Amino acid sequence: MVVCGDDGLAHRLAAELREVYGEQVTLVVPPSERTVRPPVVGRARAASAALLDRVVNAAVNRAGGAAGGSSSEPAGSVRVVEAAEATEEAFADAGVERAAALALVYDDDETNIRAALTARRLNPRLRLVLRLYNRRLGQHIEELLDQAATLATGLGDAGLDASTTVLSDADTAAPALAASAVAGTTKVVQTDGLLLRAVERPPLRPGQAPPSGLATLALLSTTGNGAGGTGGSDGSDGSGEQGPLLLPDAAAVQGARGRGTVVLEQVSYAGPSLPSGRGAVPSFASLFSRRLRWSLAGLVGCVAALAVALMVVTGEHPLYATYMTLLDLFAINEPALHQSLARQILQLLSGLMGLLLLPVLLAAVLEALGTFRTASALRKPPRGLGGHVVLLGLGKIGTRVLTRLRELHIPVVCVEADPEARGLATARRLRVPVVLGDVTQEGVLEAAKIHRAHALLSVTSADTTNLEAALYARSVRPDLRVVLRLYDDDFATAVYRTLRAAHPHASTRSRSVTHLAAPAFAGAMMGRQILGAIPVERRVLLFAAMDVAGHPQLEDKTVGQAFRAGSWRVLALDRRGRDERRDDRREEPAVEEAYEDGRAGGASGSGWVWELPDNYVLQKEDRVVLAATRRGLAELLGRRSRERAGA
Repeated sequence: MVVCGDDGLAHRLAAELREVYGEQVTLVVPPSERTVRPPVVGRARAASAALLDRVVNAAVNRAGGAAGGSSSEPAGSVRVVEAAEATEEAFADAGVERAAALALVYDDDETNIRAALTARRLNPRLRLVLRLYNRRLGQHIEELLDQAATLATGLGDAGLDASTTVLSDADTAAPALAASAVAGTTKVVQTDGLLLRAVERPPLRPGQAPPSGLATLALLSTTGNGAGGTGGSDGSDGSGEQGPLLLPDAAAVQGARGRGTVVLEQVSYAGPSLPSGRGAVPSFASLFSRRLRWSLAGLVGCVAALAVALMVVTGEHPLYATYMTLLDLFAINEPALHQSLARQILQLLSGLMGLLLLPVLLAAVLEALGTFRTASALRKPPRGLGGHVVLLGLGKIGTRVLTRLRELHIPVVCVEADPEARGLATARRLRVPVVLGDVTQEGVLEAAKIHRAHALLSVTSADTTNLEAALYARSVRPDLRVVLRLYDDDFATAVYRTLRAAHPHASTRSRSVTHLAAPAFAGAMMGRQILGAIPVERRVLLFAAMDVAGHPQLEDKTVGQAFRAGSWRVLALDRRGRDERRDDRREEPAVEEAYEDGRAGGASGSGWVWELPDNYVLQKEDRVVLAATRRGLAELLGRRSRERAGA
């Protein structure tokens, strides 16, 4: 396996491949003096190097301790190659011609695309994994590189193991970050019109039935945090007497006492649709202010009263009386000379009402023009807003998190210091209130209504900015739920423990994007399709969509026989034909389109069948969604299993 990158994700990915899958990894990184963002990447390099050293030492110790037996994992290695760019020379030094997979995780899309084209030419059979933020471009790149591999080798899709997978660390980590900001129910994996939510349930009372849902994913630790508890940094919580148990069997769930559970639920889109961004016509209430609407209503009432009075005085038909009143109102009727006094008085009152109507109509026109002119401008937080999530930062991660929060119908107020941030266009399209300003300046968080917010989600690229915002928000609201994106794990651990000690009754969580994204990238390098990852305390559950064919643990087995507690579990079956299946890695629908799909049937209309009976026999043409631990997925689909089977 070859990993090329210039930030912490490359080191995380290399450690993941070596530690979980036991693969031999070559890590291609820029020279130390030319590394982008030296303070951040330097810390990540040091931490990753220490982790790799521990992994290699552990493998050596296992090999040395197994005097009479064989180790379950091969003692692989990690080799580091320094190269300023991913050129042919760098690929030659890394051995790309002989590699099984290559991950290009540079922070620049153009660099990854250029390197992918070079690598595909050098090794058409190579499995490529690219990190691209632009998902639409990534879809075209996937098709181009796969077509190039097919033409270069002369093999069809069935005989060629080479594949191209485009992933985004922002897309992979956004559901988990959004889930952390909401009361422990929205750990979400989304793909192809499906929305899966992991719900944390409290411990069962004596005699209480197990919780309902598609499947029980995990039993929480005996001293772990429940839905409302706090969680530490990634893998840095305090340890309990009994850790979390992933993918338990029915007996373990029945016998669990005093332990919370994590249950998988299928959720369809519900509630009102989001306002469309392009070409949306503002509503009547948004066109005119409340005072102007009352003024118009009063004038209409006066005109109606004058029409009724004229009908009583003259005895004319109601329509004729209304018509004459409008003529008097607009001063286009003949003067009521030589007519009754009542008729003359009504004409004068109608003329007076016409004079009052002119400024009201002018104000209505000006307000309507102003509303249409500012329809595409950033909105301000409304006065009575409360129970919302304050999102700090609208960069790559913040934009994806904002989309996930709005898909869950959660009110959001964004804070961004850069008026040219890429996420402002998304916020404007979704009509989300935005406060422009530096969050470290006094008054910015107050403008975002932090004192009435439900949670603070700080995902800027600076650890110190995220920490400062969290500390200031806690000074305003000591019980506020706080979620921090902290790059350095040691720093995240220290921050979590300090905030937990200072505010024991408040929820504090810290998340690392590289930690959440690395399993998905590693899974794609191993040749499988990872839909998403859900963190369970200090561990991670992966969700993958795969074909049953070629996997003896699944093929011709019933769902009950294919289930292995603590390793993997089949969750859903795709009933569609191969030609009708949509690649789940493709670009997800826009938010507005997703709502339309949800109202039209949602996940139930996507062809997936849930709640499979245990006696259903999996056929080789079936395609399933399964939940697995990282080691379980490595055992089920890894190359080591195939090598042992061939031996």
